[in-house]
Amino acid sequence: MSLALRNAQWAVPVRRVPLRRAVCALRAALGASRFDVGLVCAGNGLMRRLNGAYRQRPEPTDVLSFPFHRVAAGELPQPRCRDEYNLGDIFLGVEYIHQHCRATGEDFESVLAVTAAHGLCHLLGYQHNTKPEWEQMYQKEAEILEELNRLTGTRLRPLTAGLF
Repeated sequence: MSLALRNAQWAVPVRRVPLRRAVCALRAALGASRFDVGLVCAGNGLMRRLNGAYRQRPEPTDVLSFPFHRVAAGELPQPRCRDEYNLGDIFLGVEYIHQHCRATGEDFESVLAVTAAHGLCHLLGYQHNTKPEWEQMYQKEAEILEELNRLTGTRLRPLTAGLF
């Protein structure tokens, strides 16, 4: 279905076409192409407010996911009508990510794609609060990034590498 992509910040230029292609490929790799996804590119101010309101951490972050459905890790939602074919919304902290990339020398667009993969996994119930949850999420991220790597010739790795 559709991917609604909105750039709600002006601090960092975002190339929408490669990001859209990556997210569509990742969604397909998850078997969730028929579901809508909202993707918002946000600055530090918005990410700080959202992180404070929903996670009680008033600081900018790289990604926040807001699932439309509550599902167990790896399960696809079972919509009852057309309006429920929605995975939810992902807020990418592009300003935060860009600052991280400048400090580490990592490629900004690659990190955006990896961060979007992480957000998509959260929309499908994956978490990383415990080591078993992290292992499950890491495996799924690696799997879908492998598919994106195959399609694009990149060598992307999961965002949560080395978390535990």
